[in-house]
Amino acid sequence: MAGPGEDFIRLFTQAQRALYLYIMPLVSSSADADEILQETNVVIWSKWSQFTPGTNFVAWGRAIARLEVFRYRRRRDSRLQLLGDDVVELIAEQSAHQISDADQRRDALAECVNRLRERDRELIQRRYNSNVSGDEVAEQLGRPANSVYQSLGRIRRVLMECVRRRLSSAGAAT
Repeated sequence: MAGPGEDFIRLFTQAQRALYLYIMPLVSSSADADEILQETNVVIWSKWSQFTPGTNFVAWGRAIARLEVFRYRRRRDSRLQLLGDDVVELIAEQSAHQISDADQRRDALAECVNRLRERDRELIQRRYNSNVSGDEVAEQLGRPANSVYQSLGRIRRVLMECVRRRLSSAGAAT
């Protein structure tokens, strides 16, 4: 049987950060999280043919990572475990919800930024994509700094309201 295809490899690669962020609160150190992510990746790679294209890859990976966290905990001296498996399970569930919420907020923000007037979108991108200060943006644009800060404040308020509306409408739809 051939190995995983390009789509699987792309999903696998894109999921790495989300899986690490899922694992991290479940363990005591970043070294443990790194080790568990590595073991999770080995399992994911070995089970690539079991993944159903079109389903949620990250959710599938989290299920594997959760099992790897418990396997890792069993391998370690149980006397060193500060939290019971039931507490780790609860943290895992909460972590998955928080990551999902953050993903929804990020997606809503991206949509809201795309809906801005071109001039406002360019100002926000200059300020945040380039990681430069408002003063530097004002200098680049030849505008007074106060004017740029007022515009950025107005645009941030518009974006916050847009994100709030999108999230509340998404919550009503579920």
